[in-house]
Amino acid sequence: MDFALQMQHHSFNVYVSGAPGTGKKTVVRSMIGEVSVGLPVPEDWCYVNNFRDPDRPQAISLTAGMGREFQRDIEHLVDSLREDFPKAFQSKDYEDQHQALEEEFSSARTSLSAALEEQAKAQDFLLKTTRVGFVILPLYKGKTLDAEAFAALAPSIREEIQRKEKIVDEAIRVFRQKLREVQEAVNKKVNELNQRIAYYTSEQLFEGLMEKYQAYPKVLGFIHTLQKDVQDNFEGFLETQDASADGADRTARFMTRYAVNLLIDNEETRGAPVIEETNPTYNNLLGRIEKVSRFGFLYTDFTHIKAGSVLKANGGYLIVNAIDVLRNPFSWDALKRIIQRQEIVIEDVAELYGLGASTSLKPEPIPIRLRVVLLGNPLLYYLLQEHDEDFSQIFKVKADFDLESAHVDASPAQYANFIAGLCNKENLQHFERDAVACLMEQAARLAEQQDKLTLQFSHLADIVREASYWAGKEGQTLVARSHVRRAIEEKIYRSNLVEEHIRELIVEGTLMVDVTGEEIGQINAISVADLGDFMFGHPMRITARVFIGQDGIINIEREADMSGKTHNKGMLILSGYLGGRYARTAPLSLTATVTFEQSYGMVEGDSASVAELAALLSALANMPLRQDIAVTGSVNQMGQMQAVGAVNEKIEGYFSICKTIGLNGRQGVIIPRSNCRHLMLKQEVVDAVAAGNFHVYAVDSVDDALEILTGITAGERFNDGTYPKGTINAAVLQRLLDMEARLLPKKKRPRRPAGRPVHGAQHDEEQ
Repeated sequence: MDFALQMQHHSFNVYVSGAPGTGKKTVVRSMIGEVSVGLPVPEDWCYVNNFRDPDRPQAISLTAGMGREFQRDIEHLVDSLREDFPKAFQSKDYEDQHQALEEEFSSARTSLSAALEEQAKAQDFLLKTTRVGFVILPLYKGKTLDAEAFAALAPSIREEIQRKEKIVDEAIRVFRQKLREVQEAVNKKVNELNQRIAYYTSEQLFEGLMEKYQAYPKVLGFIHTLQKDVQDNFEGFLETQDASADGADRTARFMTRYAVNLLIDNEETRGAPVIEETNPTYNNLLGRIEKVSRFGFLYTDFTHIKAGSVLKANGGYLIVNAIDVLRNPFSWDALKRIIQRQEIVIEDVAELYGLGASTSLKPEPIPIRLRVVLLGNPLLYYLLQEHDEDFSQIFKVKADFDLESAHVDASPAQYANFIAGLCNKENLQHFERDAVACLMEQAARLAEQQDKLTLQFSHLADIVREASYWAGKEGQTLVARSHVRRAIEEKIYRSNLVEEHIRELIVEGTLMVDVTGEEIGQINAISVADLGDFMFGHPMRITARVFIGQDGIINIEREADMSGKTHNKGMLILSGYLGGRYARTAPLSLTATVTFEQSYGMVEGDSASVAELAALLSALANMPLRQDIAVTGSVNQMGQMQAVGAVNEKIEGYFSICKTIGLNGRQGVIIPRSNCRHLMLKQEVVDAVAAGNFHVYAVDSVDDALEILTGITAGERFNDGTYPKGTINAAVLQRLLDMEARLLPKKKRPRRPAGRPVHGAQHDEEQ
């Protein structure tokens, strides 16, 4: 984690792998918090109007804290212009100069009009000015001619009048052209006057801004274009206040062009920003371009660009849950694109994928300097490594959180600090020393190992909170061991309804489980049910039947398609064990069935393989097994017992049944010796064992387990493959030989003993 947080290259982002509840998010926050404090505060980011291309807003960066100041300066500039421009353009000096230009135009128009009238009069035409233009009337002998009088004239006279009319029309055309030239010249002078007034009115304001932001070239460029646009569009500052909605909207839209959209304000940020995005949708990560409705139409501009968590974390750290990013459409691809390109483009997702029909803004990209911290489980990490070719290139650091840690000398102080910190943070009752020890015992139990402690602090934190509650209910100021025990027991009580129902079914005989007596080919194994928030063990009867045949061991669960792969493997190992031990000179000739009685769901796991083998050997040897002892453990082909999981829950589950029916001092559980270091039993089980009311037998092999279950010696093999008479193995071998003999013709039956006296026997090297 420290390497990933300190490494500067953009591709060294970190994937924090670990199971839920291991405190990885807390640790990550703490470590990032320590590192980020010493890092420089990143710059502010703004979007401003691009006066040359309004659809492509410009991005501007400033030193942290200057963004808001820049925004305020531009707002003050606009307010000052809205106040100063009307005064300047309503001043007497401006009105005098403007009036002089208007009079200049009026004088030129009058002069040109008089000259035109003289030209028309010289051609015997009367010129009249109307609203739609000039009207010319022909004169004949000092009188105007109407249409009828004109038609009555001699043709030669009419032709002469028409010739002169063309001369007058040309004079009118020339007049209009000269009038336009005069108009343009006057307009140019008026525009120059307006520009000059606008410039001198705003010059001081703009000069002050340029001097203040001379260290920011991009800001200076924006101020220059802003000044030019203000001078070109000064009329917008002169409009009188229109109370109508349309007028107010028009004014607001005009003034928006000069606004500063402050996306990222780091004025109050200390160190590098640390952003945790809990809902990493595309818009929440990248930002959005919002649209507003105006008079029935959707409208947007650069002021509606909003920053996402990536931009907020720019220059710092972004913490996000991996599965949340992958669940949100487009988010994962967008995040990878940002990391690879080291820039962010805020754009509408529909337009990005060519789904939008309307045009939208295309803001200038903003460079990104960011460290992304993904939180997820180990499986997701390996899936991304396998199926996403970009993942390993941009997430080059893996921080793997373990579920447990070694119990060392410093552990008590560390766990006490954890408890005290939680109590201080949440105002809980503090713990006594013995209560801390009790919680650490539970931590070891959750780790399923005596020399390990769980790192799933979320479970421990819940126990701390609940223990504090029970201490408060009793009016105690400190949490004692009894309160921790009650918190654990109350949590179990709230989740163990299924366990209680199963226990009732066993006690009433609906589920057939014997905890007294002896039976041939029958044994109690222990199954574990995991309900998510609660796990418990309960006994299940396993039975085996053997008869003549050559089908080998038949797994009834497998035949019924109710057996998982691991359970199937365990059953095949039994075949290997039987063959290796009893079929050294000839193949096995038997058919046997093994099953879990009253199982109505999938059977998985190999933790009952020792119990299955014991039931099978009991059926072969015709020797009864004790029903008051349950068995858990897996076996290999050599007959060695192997450790299994959830050993505490299995022992406690069987103890609970025996306790409900009645403890008789003979009941117990056989476990692999390698499971001893995993024992973290409830206090009542420990007390019952100490008092001799219940037993836990730790054994190394199947033979050891059989001797406890039958009270008979298992027997070690001689060099010739036989076993001592009266032993379990001798009885098993003799039964196999008998079944083989019944299958073969008499002339082919082998003559070999199954057992002989122990005296003087030589054991083979393997034993």
